[in-house]
Amino acid sequence: MRVRISKLVNFAIVAVCVAGVMHSASTATAQSSTGKKKVLQLPIRTDGPKRLDPAQGSTTYDNMAIVQMYETLLINKYTNPLEIEPLLLAEMPTTEDDGKTWHFKLKDGVVFYNPHKENLFGGSKTRPLTTDDVFYSLKRLADKKNQLKNWWLLENTIVGFDEYKETQNESAYFDYDAPVSGFRKISDSEFEIELVKPVYRFLYILSMFQTSIVPREAVEAFGDDFSFKPVGTGPFTLDTWVPKISLTLNRNPHYHDVRYPARDDWSRDDRRLRMHRAAGEQVPFVDRIEFTMFIEDQPMWLTFSQNDIAYTEVPAEYFEKAFDKRTRELRSELANRGVRSHSNMLLDFIFRHFNMEDPILGMYEEDGSYSEKHRAFRQAICYAVDLDEFNETFYNGLNVVYDGPIPPGLDGFPSERPESSSRGLDLVKARQKLVEAGFTVVNGKATDAPTIDFYTSRGGNNQEQTEMLERQLAEIGISINKNLVDFSTLIEFVDNKKAQFFGFAWSSDYPDAENNLALFYGPNESPGSNHGNYKRPEYDAMYQNIITMPPSSERTEIYVTMRDMILEDAPYVGSMARERFYLINPWALNFKPTERYWSWFKFVDVDDSLR
Repeated sequence: MRVRISKLVNFAIVAVCVAGVMHSASTATAQSSTGKKKVLQLPIRTDGPKRLDPAQGSTTYDNMAIVQMYETLLINKYTNPLEIEPLLLAEMPTTEDDGKTWHFKLKDGVVFYNPHKENLFGGSKTRPLTTDDVFYSLKRLADKKNQLKNWWLLENTIVGFDEYKETQNESAYFDYDAPVSGFRKISDSEFEIELVKPVYRFLYILSMFQTSIVPREAVEAFGDDFSFKPVGTGPFTLDTWVPKISLTLNRNPHYHDVRYPARDDWSRDDRRLRMHRAAGEQVPFVDRIEFTMFIEDQPMWLTFSQNDIAYTEVPAEYFEKAFDKRTRELRSELANRGVRSHSNMLLDFIFRHFNMEDPILGMYEEDGSYSEKHRAFRQAICYAVDLDEFNETFYNGLNVVYDGPIPPGLDGFPSERPESSSRGLDLVKARQKLVEAGFTVVNGKATDAPTIDFYTSRGGNNQEQTEMLERQLAEIGISINKNLVDFSTLIEFVDNKKAQFFGFAWSSDYPDAENNLALFYGPNESPGSNHGNYKRPEYDAMYQNIITMPPSSERTEIYVTMRDMILEDAPYVGSMARERFYLINPWALNFKPTERYWSWFKFVDVDDSLR
């Protein structure tokens, strides 16, 4: 994403119901016939999710946990995560007016399952999913009680929705029964949504975990405890959650009819790995998922080595323990154990962001005028940071170092360095910019530059990365206060605009650079996705234009202009994109890791005889 399809990720490691129920229950009995439950143990890198409420979630770790219990109308395909397909829908949405109005039909047999002791559904443990649930769940994004941190996904999108948001939030009572003119109910299972104008990203938004569908009864009954008592349609239900430690899930006995992808949907390479062997079977395959949070990489690596978790990302400092650095081939000792490797090039944007409302580093002076001095200060820092050294030292030289917020593979990615780039290392220009910023430079170092508070998550090699940042900036006389905190604490500092300078990574929510450019759209300021609070009116006007444009050379040209506008203002130090490497233990079957979405664990099976 904020990886938020966002997704903010740790920087270091930068469809009545009766038929459906009977079917699912029958499958559950068959899968447990051996008498021994199948348990899938998985890692979460960092201290894990902060919340289990889709409307309030934002990080990739919130996403990882939430989508096991809640579901969206659309979902990425396991066989090709860059494509989307129906999940809670019977078919893909249809339109007869070029995308301004979309028609939806809900899938039969989908029910909410309440695993808790409270009576939510009139004495039943289940209730069918309806059109009202969809409208209710989307309206929650407009309710300021949910912090509005995901409102940016639907702002200026649906007819009457912005007006509804304003009216309800100004009222003493947020009325979820008040109408939104763009929401049109046809029946309990069919509805239409009318957009203000065709918005290219709209269907992608409906695949994002923040738009998961929740039952109103549970939200109202549990109140502030709703995040600890999920009630969804997903393949799993919450058993226990010990924040920052562990999270366990049990298989939903009432899960609807979802099948493992067909044989022909897999590529030849995937079939060679027998990814098709479960084709057509009902999912999920396992009875229980046990997540363990790993703030530090070493315990995660050791736990994988002891065969106790299904897979692990390969931390950069462990790369040569797993692979031959020259050939990238898996070490024989691992291959002989039956361990399998996999890698993906991430739609990745690693950066260190300035708070653009900061009085020293921000975009504007107190009187609201654009600050050339502050920009020069930010540019000096950019020129002083050697991203190539970071890449070689902490990523084995495998990252792609690039300019701008648009990662490799997307329209607008620069084929060569743009003139507006301030990427280092160039200490001469760094010192020139310090002088332009009004500082005194003696023997190559500023003598009167303020110390800057830098925040990043602890864990991984972030301690060492921060020390390198400190050393590089010292070359021009700039010092930093290092603040290494839990990832969830880092998010709090950023959301509250209290972090002056901070390390982040963003994994694109969908394969369109518009998603990355949204990170600099003014109205998306914190706690929204514009974490650095960048605001430039002409940029915002361009962004409002591109969200309605389908892919075209004209749109790409605007992307490039917006990219270079950002580079010119230097609101962050960047950028890098990672190739993610994974190791998979032999007892984990059907395993093809992806970070494009996280609800694919339902497709994974385990073979305990191979542990």
